[in-house]
Amino acid sequence: MMGIRVAATFIVIAGIALGFFAFGDTEREYKLGLDLAGGALLTYEADTENLAGDDIDGAMDALRDVIERRVNVFGVGEPRVSTETALLGGEIAHRLIVELPGVTDVDAAIEQLGETPLLEFRLVRQEGEPIQVTTSDGSIQMPSQTDMLYKRAELTGRYLQSARVQFGGNGGVVNQPYVALVFDSEGAEIFEAITRDNVGRELAVFLDGELLTSPVIQSVITSGEAIITGDFSPEEARDLAQNLNFGALPVPIELVGTQNIGGSLGKATVAAGVTAAAWGLALVALFMILWYRLPGLIAVVSLGVYVALMMTLFKFIPVTLTAAGIAGFILSIGMAVDANILIFERLKEELRDDRQGVRDAIRNGFKRAWASIRDGNLTSIFTAIILFYTTTSLVKGFALTFGIGVVVSMITAIGVTRTLLLAVGGETRSVLFGSGIHK
Repeated sequence: MMGIRVAATFIVIAGIALGFFAFGDTEREYKLGLDLAGGALLTYEADTENLAGDDIDGAMDALRDVIERRVNVFGVGEPRVSTETALLGGEIAHRLIVELPGVTDVDAAIEQLGETPLLEFRLVRQEGEPIQVTTSDGSIQMPSQTDMLYKRAELTGRYLQSARVQFGGNGGVVNQPYVALVFDSEGAEIFEAITRDNVGRELAVFLDGELLTSPVIQSVITSGEAIITGDFSPEEARDLAQNLNFGALPVPIELVGTQNIGGSLGKATVAAGVTAAAWGLALVALFMILWYRLPGLIAVVSLGVYVALMMTLFKFIPVTLTAAGIAGFILSIGMAVDANILIFERLKEELRDDRQGVRDAIRNGFKRAWASIRDGNLTSIFTAIILFYTTTSLVKGFALTFGIGVVVSMITAIGVTRTLLLAVGGETRSVLFGSGIHK
């Protein structure tokens, strides 16, 4: 009995501490989504001229994944990266839409996202080699200064999986930085052909038409893994690897539009939502106390611990709150109340049996209610997982907060409510539900 009361005391103290952290810690703020806090909208147009029709959708999906990973690296909370197809001037345009919540300075958004150039590899032209530049439709165009000095190779950034800085011995220098490249399987075959036919020749790397480096092919490379060595400082090697990764896009893209987006709901709507949630919780608390007496009061305490724990998780993970995410959180509160109601109704049935004590009735009531709570919550969790992995980022926000809420509600309903009931339930049935228990 003493252990249960100690556990109950710890739960109450922990709940109060979580509440102070969730609502009193001003140093760590909640992250709001684009619809609540505003942000920057960047529109990129993809150049799919050199892609076959069947390859465009796959390339755009890969492009979306690359940009999404890049945005995540820069720490922008819950970006929304999507693709769209538009008919412009009788031609189909493939666009990438990047929404960055909380970033109201468009220039800062572009800087955070990084440059979006085309990465390509070119061979230094040999003396007497003919210069002829053809487009995708087979027509000949006037060569640029770069075309006159460098010959296009089939290798582009779409075949590059990663570029990273490593350190090792190079020319007697210990811990000399170099850049290690890894190509995909198709790129490895192209790279092998290039190196086999051009040993001793420079293979230049261009990013958006700007020369990054021009290493010499020293041997045939069949593994799809290569290194770029030179007299690099660590900063220079890091910048080179970063630029290579930035240019490793499946298709070249161009920034065609930028826009500031104000919060469509804004601070007033957030305040209204908080007020509505407070009124809703107050009415639920009033109903639980009037209908279930002491267990209802315990349920309200458990619900308070649940809300404090959820808000703490939102700060700690952190979760980017959108209007859909807040809706998922509020819905999970209903799930938490529902679990307590199931427990109390089973407890009433157990208390009608005079042959068992109050604490045995509490344990048996929880045991009987657990199957229904488990099955109902598991189906909700499975639904949240399916929504998270198969829908857009707007619905993902709802699925994430709802799924976390269901898991936490199970913990508080079974752990917190049960412990508090056992600690204060007493030895007489009337202490729990008053005279509301009838055989």
